[in-house]
Amino acid sequence: MTSSASLPTNADDRQIRYAVVGLGWFAQDAALPAFDRSENSALVALVSDDPTKLKELSEKYGVQHTYSYEEYEDCLSSGEVDAVYIALPNHLHCEYTVRAADRGIHVLCEKPMATTPEECEEMIRACQSNNVKLAIAYRLHFDPANMEAVEIVRSGQIGEPRIFNSVFTQQVEEGNIRLQDDTGGGTLNDIGIYCINAARYLFQDEPIEAFATAASNKERRFSEVKEMTSAILRFPNERLATFTVSFGAASVSTYQILGTKGDLRLDPAYDWQGELKHYLTIAGETKERTFPDHSQLAAEFTYFSDCILQEREPEPSGREGANDVRIIHALYESIEQGRPVKIDRLDRPQRPTAAQAIERPPVEEKPDLIHAASASK
Repeated sequence: MTSSASLPTNADDRQIRYAVVGLGWFAQDAALPAFDRSENSALVALVSDDPTKLKELSEKYGVQHTYSYEEYEDCLSSGEVDAVYIALPNHLHCEYTVRAADRGIHVLCEKPMATTPEECEEMIRACQSNNVKLAIAYRLHFDPANMEAVEIVRSGQIGEPRIFNSVFTQQVEEGNIRLQDDTGGGTLNDIGIYCINAARYLFQDEPIEAFATAASNKERRFSEVKEMTSAILRFPNERLATFTVSFGAASVSTYQILGTKGDLRLDPAYDWQGELKHYLTIAGETKERTFPDHSQLAAEFTYFSDCILQEREPEPSGREGANDVRIIHALYESIEQGRPVKIDRLDRPQRPTAAQAIERPPVEEKPDLIHAASASK
């Protein structure tokens, strides 16, 4: 391992210095503006093969160091970077994580963690052997609405949790990378992972069996990936999680957890900006609660930086990300075989709780995008 950065020792100056790798829509719209909302995280470098993005975004955010993908090693060994936030297409997550780990750089990687379980294990091994932190960017693990949902279920207010159901749909423009198979696109990888992860943190358990089916209309945009997928996950103690995800339907983002005494619905549930809402129903009485807009990405950066500074293992860890990828692969196998598929025993990672919820002020001004566009219509 070649360590290229040393952490600051003065508590008043403790900021983790990040390079953002990949400057697509989400990085520009959500991640870059969030650094101003995090007191312990600093944006110091940008990595992209688009010189216009590098020039205009570095000027906008006052970033001195810019690199092409060919210069990634220079970025990692510059001594100016403590951590990378990887926002590249899914099929590149493993390579860029391992390269960072080998240079002693901590990694916050977008989900899905990788395209195969084998790549996930390679990423975990690289970070462990080089003694660097690895976290997967499950921003909802720090969101007050979702973490309060975890506490409501754990408290027994809705009784024993028995059923999870979710719908997450949107219209995705033709040509968007989410519709490309060779880069790790598709409904399960891109949005189904939110439903899978929510079921796991609400049930506080790992599924043991998976069943799924997929369907498409005849539109050209769905020539590589299916338009929609419906899935059933069986959990221990005979609990079921069901969800439907689609790239060809109206924008919906909701889940419901039903127990023996009541239910909790979040609508919207997975959005990264704007208000999220709870509808808690017990004994026929429904109470609504609105959670205000906040910067979920700033919360995520703040948490990961604190893990580095305090030498704590992150939650969500690489193991958290690897479990979701293994579940996704079981669902794809079920689609191919047309039958339920047993899921080999999954390791039990640390579970998220309300204790790690973080609120940071929202980014009020929507940034202008440079050579990027939202996936949704």
